Amino acid sequence: MGTRPKELAELLASVHAQTTGAARTVVVANGCALPDLPPWVETVQLAENLGVTGGRNAALEHLSDMDLVLDLDDDGLLVSDDVFAAITALYAADPQLGIVGFRIADETGVTQRRHVPRLRAGDPMRGGLVTGFLGGAHVLSVKMLEEVGHWPDAFFFAHEETDMAWRAIDAGWKVLYAPQLLLQHPRTSPARHAFFNQVNARNRVYLARRHLPALLVPVYLGVWVAMTLARTRSLAGLRAWFGGFAEGWRTSCGRRKPMRWHTVLRLARLGRPPVI
Repeated sequence: MGTRPKELAELLASVHAQTTGAARTVVVANGCALPDLPPWVETVQLAENLGVTGGRNAALEHLSDMDLVLDLDDDGLLVSDDVFAAITALYAADPQLGIVGFRIADETGVTQRRHVPRLRAGDPMRGGLVTGFLGGAHVLSVKMLEEVGHWPDAFFFAHEETDMAWRAIDAGWKVLYAPQLLLQHPRTSPARHAFFNQVNARNRVYLARRHLPALLVPVYLGVWVAMTLARTRSLAGLRAWFGGFAEGWRTSCGRRKPMRWHTVLRLARLGRPPVI
């Protein structure tokens, strides 16, 4: 969004320093002007801010000839110079690997619990197959994308990674949390965005409408209503959340394709059934 030129320059320097180089490097300007960039960086200029999902989709269309696409937040930093080599080895070892998620840690080396994509998140160094991944740093197989589709444009921001992971797992692909792949990222809270409560609730409804078997829709949404009432101390926050919840029912969420019950069981075996 053009607000972090210094951080973007440092990220690009860490990309350029990798021992295994990127075939192509692209920066998407999401409705903003771009700073001066190195000559080896390609750019995609969007006329307006299309959100996280729209910006990522623009990049995917630009990189459709690649085998793997790595997405990085512009305020992240690759600490190690062997990240791309490790990614290449992971995908070479498993043709069913669809998504690889990084570990994210702040400047002090601490990984927040919300950044560990599984329950029992006390040890962020425990990797393995999971049901979700972090948006700030992840790798997508283009073969997988050709089968399951790109990011859901309607989401704009929030829970788009869950949407992608559920589709990938339902199609038989694996989602791997690889904590050896590290992105350093400033400690933040998603609630820093003024519209967080609204889109958080709206996109929960979108997820249920798009992907859950009919019997699980009221269970999933009922759990999140109860958790929101228990957690939220702000009346303004609750009003925004329930406003977004209503918006999720009255606006289009895209195509509905409920996951198979086999996928529900697979998600449960991986530690996160699709009701929590």
